Amino acid sequence: MPPSNNSLFRRKTIAAILQNPPADHDLVTPGGLARHLSVRDLTALGIAAIIGAGIFSTIGKASLDGGPAVSLLFVFTAVACAFSALCYAQFAATVPVSGSAYTYAYTSFGELAAWIIGWALIMEYAVGNIVVAISWSDYFTGLLDGIGIHIPAYLSTGTQSAHIGYTAVMELMQAGKPLSEATEAQLAGYQIWNSAPELFGGLRLVADLPAFTITVLITALVYIGIKESKTASNILVLLKLVVVFVVIAVGAFYVQPANWSPFAPNGVGGVLKGVSAVFFAYIGFDAISTTAEECRNPQRDLPKAMMYALIICTVLYVVITLVLTGMVPYTKLGVGDPLSFVFAEVGLPKLSGLVAVSAVFAMASVLLVFQLGQPRIWLTMSRDGLLPRVFSTIHPRFHTPSFSTIVTGFFVAVPALFLNMDLVVDLTSIGTLFAFALVCGGILIIDPYGRSEARFKVPYINGQLLMPLILLVAAALLFVYNREQVNDFFRLASFGEGYEGFRHQIPMLVFLLLCLALAWLSFRKRLSLLPTLGLLINLYLMTQLGINNWTMFFIWLLIGLVIYFGYGYKNSKLGQPAAA
Repeated sequence: MPPSNNSLFRRKTIAAILQNPPADHDLVTPGGLARHLSVRDLTALGIAAIIGAGIFSTIGKASLDGGPAVSLLFVFTAVACAFSALCYAQFAATVPVSGSAYTYAYTSFGELAAWIIGWALIMEYAVGNIVVAISWSDYFTGLLDGIGIHIPAYLSTGTQSAHIGYTAVMELMQAGKPLSEATEAQLAGYQIWNSAPELFGGLRLVADLPAFTITVLITALVYIGIKESKTASNILVLLKLVVVFVVIAVGAFYVQPANWSPFAPNGVGGVLKGVSAVFFAYIGFDAISTTAEECRNPQRDLPKAMMYALIICTVLYVVITLVLTGMVPYTKLGVGDPLSFVFAEVGLPKLSGLVAVSAVFAMASVLLVFQLGQPRIWLTMSRDGLLPRVFSTIHPRFHTPSFSTIVTGFFVAVPALFLNMDLVVDLTSIGTLFAFALVCGGILIIDPYGRSEARFKVPYINGQLLMPLILLVAAALLFVYNREQVNDFFRLASFGEGYEGFRHQIPMLVFLLLCLALAWLSFRKRLSLLPTLGLLINLYLMTQLGINNWTMFFIWLLIGLVIYFGYGYKNSKLGQPAAA
C-alpha cells in the first residue's frame, strides 16, 4: 500500500518525476536547462572533480599515515565507489533529471529521506568547495611567491587559522612556557595576526582573498552557462592530465624500490587512517548525475561517464601513490603539496614549479564541477516545494539556475575568507558516504532482483548465500590478521575504559548490527549482492570517520530537520491536495 500524501515517507513516482520537467527534450525544455553535454564532456567533468585536491594535497597526509600501502586503500575505496557508481548509473538511466541522490531517494525511501540526503549533499558540495578554495589559495600564493609577486600573509590566510595560532602562542607566553613548544603553524598564525592591520576592538584584517576571488570567478562562469562551463572544464582536465602523465613518466626514473619497504609500516590501522582523505578524493563522481537535464542522452551517457571517470582516476591515483612513496620515504610526505615536494627533494625544481602551476588549474576545475552540482540540487528541491520557489528560477538567456547559483557562490566564497579547512574534510566525506549508502539502499528498494527495464541496471547476483558467506569470511580474516584491534574493540565496547572509550565504538556497534540485519534479509529475500555490498562498504567507511564527525553530522541534520518541518513539509507539492 503506497504512503499517503500526509506521510513523511510519501514517494514520487518515476513517471511524475520525468514529467517535471519533461526528461526527453532534445535541446532546451521550456523554462528548463540547456542540453549540451556528451559522454566525453561528462567523463571530463568526473575527472575534473576527482583529480584535484586528493592528488595534489590530501594524498600526502594519507601516505604519511599508511605508507606505500595507501595505494591499496585507493583500490579499496574505488571498489566501494564502483558499487555506488553502478547504483547511481541505474538511477540516472531510470530517472534522468537533476537532483542526484536527492531525487533517487525521493523515488525509493520517500520525502523525509530525500530531504535528509538533499541537506547532506548541500553540506558535501558547499563544505567540500570551501576546502578546495582554501587549498587553491595556498597553491596560488606559493606560485606567485615563486615569480616574485608577494601577497601579504594576512590577505591570504583564513581568519580562523591565524587566530587559532595567535591564541595558542599567547597561552604559552602567559603560562611562561618557551615558544619552542608551539608548532610552526601556531607561530605563523601568531605572526600573521600581529602583522595584520587592526580594524576595531582588537579585530584584525585577516582574510583569504584568493580563495574568495576564485570562488566568485568560478560562480560567474557557472552562472553564464553550461556550454561555457563544459568548455572550461575540458581544457582544465586536458592540462592537468598532461601534467599527471609527465609526473608519472619522469618520477618513475627516480623511484627507489627500497622506499616501498615496509609496505604497510603502521598496519591496517595506519592505512585506514587515510580513509577520509582518500575518499575525499573520490567524492566528485556523483556530481555528474546532477547534470542529467543538461545531457544530450542522459540514459545512455551518464552510466558510461561515471564508470569511465572512476576507472581512469583510480589507475592514476594508484600509480601516483606508488611513484610518490617510491621517490622519497613515506615519512617525508606529510606536506600540503606532496607532488611539488618530491620533485624538489630529488633535485628537479623546475618540474616542481610545473606541478604547482598545474595544481592551480586542477583545483579550479574541482571548484567548477562542485559549483555546477550544488545549484541543481537546490533547483530540484525547490521544484518539489521543499525550498522556496525562487531557488528554481531559470535564467531566460543562460538557461541556468540563476538564484541558486548565486546563493551557492555566497555560501562558499564568504566562509572561505575565514575558515580553517582542516576542520571540514571529514565532515564532507561523511555526507558523501551517507549519500552513497542511500543510493545503494534505494536500488534494493526499487529493483532488488534486477528486473528493471532501464537502459542500464546493476547486474543481479543472488546474495542469499553469498552475503552471509562474505561476512563470515571477513570476520574470520579480522580475527586471524587483526586480532589485537578486535580485542581492543571488545574491551572498549564492554566499557573497559568507561563511557569515553565506549562512545567511540558506537558507530562500529551500529554497523555490526546492520551487517547481521542485511545478512538475514539477503538470505530471506534473495537481495541483489552488489547494491548490498555497496551499502555495507559505505557504512563501514563511515565508521572510520570518528564519533566527533558523526556528532557534527547529526547536528547538521537536526538543523535541516527544523527547516523541513518548518517549511518543506507544509509546502511540499506532493503533500498538496492536488497531488492526490
